[in-house]
Amino acid sequence: MSTQIAERPAQTPPAPGAPHRPRWERPSLAVLLASTAVLYLWGLGASGWANGFYSAAVQAASHSWKAFFFGSFDSSNFITVDKPPASLWVMDVSARIFGVSSWSILVPEALMGVASVALLYATVRRRFSPVAGLIAGAVLATTPAAALMFRFNNPDALLTLLLVGAAYAMVRALELAGTRWLIVAGGLIGFAFLAKMLQAFLVVPGFAAVYLFAAPTPLARRCRQLALAGVAMVASFGWWVAVVALTPASGRPYIGGSQHNSVIELILGYNGFGRLTGNETGSVGGGGRGGTGMWGPTGITRLFNSDFGGQVSWLLPAALVFLAGLLYLVRRRPRTDERRAQLLLWGSWLVVTGLTFSLAKGIIHPYYVIALAPAVGAVIGIGADVTWRARHRLAPRLILAGAVAVTAWWSWTLLDRTPTWQPWLRTLVLFGGLLVAIAIGIGDIRHRQLAVGVAGVGLVTALAGPTAYAVETAAGSHTGAIPSAGPAGQRFPGPGGRGGLLDSSTPSSDLVAALRSNASHYRWVAATIGSNNAAGLQLGTDLPVMSIGGFNGTDPTPTLAEFQKLVAAGDVHYFIAGGRMGGPGGLGGPASTSSAITAWVETNFTAINIGGMVVYDVG
Repeated sequence: MSTQIAERPAQTPPAPGAPHRPRWERPSLAVLLASTAVLYLWGLGASGWANGFYSAAVQAASHSWKAFFFGSFDSSNFITVDKPPASLWVMDVSARIFGVSSWSILVPEALMGVASVALLYATVRRRFSPVAGLIAGAVLATTPAAALMFRFNNPDALLTLLLVGAAYAMVRALELAGTRWLIVAGGLIGFAFLAKMLQAFLVVPGFAAVYLFAAPTPLARRCRQLALAGVAMVASFGWWVAVVALTPASGRPYIGGSQHNSVIELILGYNGFGRLTGNETGSVGGGGRGGTGMWGPTGITRLFNSDFGGQVSWLLPAALVFLAGLLYLVRRRPRTDERRAQLLLWGSWLVVTGLTFSLAKGIIHPYYVIALAPAVGAVIGIGADVTWRARHRLAPRLILAGAVAVTAWWSWTLLDRTPTWQPWLRTLVLFGGLLVAIAIGIGDIRHRQLAVGVAGVGLVTALAGPTAYAVETAAGSHTGAIPSAGPAGQRFPGPGGRGGLLDSSTPSSDLVAALRSNASHYRWVAATIGSNNAAGLQLGTDLPVMSIGGFNGTDPTPTLAEFQKLVAAGDVHYFIAGGRMGGPGGLGGPASTSSAITAWVETNFTAINIGGMVVYDVG
């Protein structure tokens, strides 16, 4: 049993470099990619600037190469965004070529989504059948979180693409123990670090362990190769970190998200281990005590709860069923078996990343789970194809039937959370899926037409729920810092949903005119607390605006003395009140630098009203 789960494939897996392609494969792939492109590109401009925080940084980079390199929020280079700039670089190049607009910012994200689907297909197809690759790509394309983030300008799109690319390189490296491919994998993971820092490293333990276990070369050489890949990984992000760390503070912007103007602190703290422990100085909240807090309860069921479930978990139970079942069936395969190695590769990605997201106490948003979508898609594609081809045997047949049944039940459960939205759909997926599970479970389906029908209904019912959510997501607009996928009832409550947090405001024409007046005389036409208003003001005027305190308004920059010096030097024209994210002076509290600056301005300057905004002329 353990050596025969794929004994009856439609065609023998091709030798590396010489794949046999049935006639229908290329047209099917073209349909998949074209459909993905339509899903991700159609009506893309409806989201406007999407996350105005990053759009403002793209605008800044279109005016300043220094802002481009460091990832500055403003073209006068006061402070950076709170992430490294790789994802901005992609949008920056587009904006420099086509001009700054919603489309020039968002289209690269959508194209990275199409590329991710194509790469996932190619990776799974490498050692399995075209059907497995196509299913894997379809699952990724229709995952609601993917349909959201590949239409948005957060760093997750580039992160996902680079990690899928790293998985492809790992599969190539595992075939012939190729050092070059292993180095490519390390380099891609390292560059992914420049998109979202330590989250990129979640795949590293599993990838390294799989190569150390399964690569067809002696152990000593495996260790040397992994060491070289580690060097490549560090080098691919370390050059930028070294430049930033070694540049004097006076020669670069403040490192947003850090409390001591340190990129190392940002890596290890706010964007690093703080995400796990909840100890994030300068954050908008933490993981809390007793397993709950501002970011919700932690635990192994987190990915299935009301916040995260509809984003990615539709096929997660089935993926776990396939992963456990197939690993049991192949437990006696040779150490270097390439199919098992690829399954382990995706399984390690799924388990390590899933557990990290489930147990992390720090900042975590539901859209982060896009990082799980490639692994879920790959395991589903491999599992469905392999067990279907081996359905004449009892164990694979029961694994497949169980995966179909649990998918039907879980899809019904997720759809039932929005009972007024497409109520017919949950009934369809439940009964259709259960009928398919019963048909598979009761015997080997050998008649060709019957087999095609059962397989077709199974795929449709399995993908109906997430596809409907993905289409609904693509049909809407998404703005702010915390967007969410799915129908309105599944998203977070409140005006604009929780995506409205840091939703950049649109300044009035009167305010824009005032800010543009004599703009060339000032380094910053305005200053305001945090990025909420700063992004909108900057995008509305195409002029640099100082975001006091950075993203959250809690970074200790500038100090009151520094701000007073800038005002005395005539570098700032207006101070605009109302930019705080909550509480006096922002989330930094009464003792924060933001609060001190606000109090000083209110005491020493006269408030005026321009276009409905409280403004102080400090210039």
